[in-house]
Amino acid sequence: MSFGGPQWPQEPHQQNNGGYGHDPYGQQPPYGEQPSYGQHNPPYSGPQQPYGAQQPPPLSPSPSPFDPASGSGTPDWGALAEASAARQRRKRWLFAGVGVLATAAIASGVAYAVISTNKSADDKAAGTTGSSLPAPPGGAELPSDTTGPQPSFSSVAPPPPPNPMDFISTAEKDKAPLTADGLFPGKKLTVGDRVYRKGATSSTTNCASVGKDGLGTVLTQHGCTRVIRATYEKDGVAVTVGVALFADQAAALKAKDAARGGIAPLAGDGIGDFCRATVCLRRSNALGRYAYFTQAGFTDGRKVTKSDTAVFKTSDDLGTFAFNQIYARGRAQASAAATAPAAGGQ
Repeated sequence: MSFGGPQWPQEPHQQNNGGYGHDPYGQQPPYGEQPSYGQHNPPYSGPQQPYGAQQPPPLSPSPSPFDPASGSGTPDWGALAEASAARQRRKRWLFAGVGVLATAAIASGVAYAVISTNKSADDKAAGTTGSSLPAPPGGAELPSDTTGPQPSFSSVAPPPPPNPMDFISTAEKDKAPLTADGLFPGKKLTVGDRVYRKGATSSTTNCASVGKDGLGTVLTQHGCTRVIRATYEKDGVAVTVGVALFADQAAALKAKDAARGGIAPLAGDGIGDFCRATVCLRRSNALGRYAYFTQAGFTDGRKVTKSDTAVFKTSDDLGTFAFNQIYARGRAQASAAATAPAAGGQ
């Protein structure tokens, strides 16, 4: 492992003295160097013993520091000096490595202390203690005890919203006010790019009087209680739409299926007689307890043929408008019934 400095020296192991770092001869430092006090080798404390003095025999055989090639007992001072220098270099590298490790450890400790201090300061500024959760607004404290009663929710599914058809299928539930102006509001009717001017309107309980060529009899036989009519005109084509009320959906369907003739044209308010002693377009349909009929033709008395697309378009527009107005009654009553419990509890 490298700490950014020189690598540890790869010196061969010196087999001298029988041990590492100990010189039994009190060796001299290398030539040109001063003794290094405080290092492993102590300074000389006196003169060396002369060569030839009695020395205690070594406890065990060890490599001799003498040069075997010289054939004499003179120490190999060059080898001893080189060994001493190698030991000094190892010590210096060891001390340098320990210093680098110590510096890195101190720097890591200082960085950790700074991060911990900053984190503590941030936690205090955010109003947290040992948690990453932000403080709630207003200085309130988060509850630490969550073992209290928890809100419970009903496993019963709420009832579905009321169906608009339920309110327009029987007289018992269809209680909303019903008038000619309510069913056919305004002075004109706009459908796409077509604008129809509204003429006369009427409402009667004498259902037989508003039927033509047998329709009055059919309405009476199936229990008709009222007929509301309105006439619209555009570009010389007029149409009267009549809506008949019955007790329930079954009666209205029977009247529609048995219908013959058509609704009597309604003139007035700027629209003259039409569909008198001529051929006109008659249609019938039903929705809920309502059956509705249309009769369309030219205001100048011309006969309607299959190629007269303007008459067919006028009949389609007013039939669709009648359908939408009847269904809107059911939707309005269903909406009122859905909000009635909430309104009553206030």
